[in-house]
Amino acid sequence: MNRQEEALKAFIGLKRTQDLFDTILKQHVTSYGLTLNEFAVLELLYHRGEQAVQKIKEKILIASSSTTYVIDRLCTKRFVTRRQDKVDKRVIYVNLTIEGHSLIETMFPSHANLIESFFEQLKTEEIHNFREDLKLISRTIQEKLDDQENEVK
Repeated sequence: MNRQEEALKAFIGLKRTQDLFDTILKQHVTSYGLTLNEFAVLELLYHRGEQAVQKIKEKILIASSSTTYVIDRLCTKRFVTRRQDKVDKRVIYVNLTIEGHSLIETMFPSHANLIESFFEQLKTEEIHNFREDLKLISRTIQEKLDDQENEVK
């Protein structure tokens, strides 16, 4: 098999694996009454503390309108609160409530164990090498996107 065929098969494998990750993770967070995006926001706030809405959007990689919708839903569920920056009124910060912190603190250990179980066939060093390979691929793709943006300008 040549390099191009190997790359195409690797890409298909990556996509199929991502679909499987999404399916099982969706089942897990749904059992707690959340969507994947809601969980992603709670998990970010749990590990990084209060965040500006813009930072949440950047970190969990969803559209601005979707970010607002997800935060609205989490506010309705009383898992997060918003506060406006005192200096720059355009900036809104989001923080976990006691209920939100309690939920994510309960959920996260089983979530982390579930993800770790996906890699049970690999040694720790192999997982590390896989992560490094993914970073390399991501950088290559980002460079291509940056080049395309520069060509348009």
